[in-house]
Amino acid sequence: MSAGLFFRAMFKFLIGAAVIGLLIFLPAGTIYFWKAWLLMGILFVPMFFAGIFMMFKNPELLKKRLNANEKEPEQRLVILLSGVMFVLGFVSAGLDFRFHWIELPDWVSFAAAGVFALSYLLYAEVLRENTYLSRTVEVQENQKVIDTGLYGIVRHPMYGVTVFLFLSMPLVLGSIISFAFFLMYPFIIAKRIRNEEKVLEEELEGYAEYKKRVKHKMIPFLW
Repeated sequence: MSAGLFFRAMFKFLIGAAVIGLLIFLPAGTIYFWKAWLLMGILFVPMFFAGIFMMFKNPELLKKRLNANEKEPEQRLVILLSGVMFVLGFVSAGLDFRFHWIELPDWVSFAAAGVFALSYLLYAEVLRENTYLSRTVEVQENQKVIDTGLYGIVRHPMYGVTVFLFLSMPLVLGSIISFAFFLMYPFIIAKRIRNEEKVLEEELEGYAEYKKRVKHKMIPFLW
């Protein structure tokens, strides 16, 4: 385990938790927002232990997941749009709680937390299947096409899982207004996939044949 990788991972983890906490609790005007604490718990506790696991078992994968330096101009736009979505979504959830605009029942938060937890498990399975998963769109040295497990059903299972993850978060917070902002995500990720597939077809051997075998990008039998 590299000390530099450890401190880099911990720094990004703490910064991420602090930023999301501030985006929610400051607009809420209070820390007594239990749905926000529920989200913080189901988001960051598994993330912490997953990071520790990768640090010892697969530090190269962790290093890839920490790298967010996109080379593709289209992907930089995707990151910008995603950032805007998160800011608007979390801030609106805090304001929704503060001013009681539209209150969803508590059972919605618990049900959404269950969906989030299940999606997290699927996300972990995708990471286990594909050790080439980087946060940036690139073809790595000696990279091969992965076509087993979830990759035998759809070509981008990770993005499919993140749709459930991100759309469940505003519902955990109990905010339908926040949910409306997070509905931007499927359109944002569709733009990312279009550019990513172009890069993979041009640079990854066997990807064009894989596309012929696995017809759907993210949703089985639909898209």
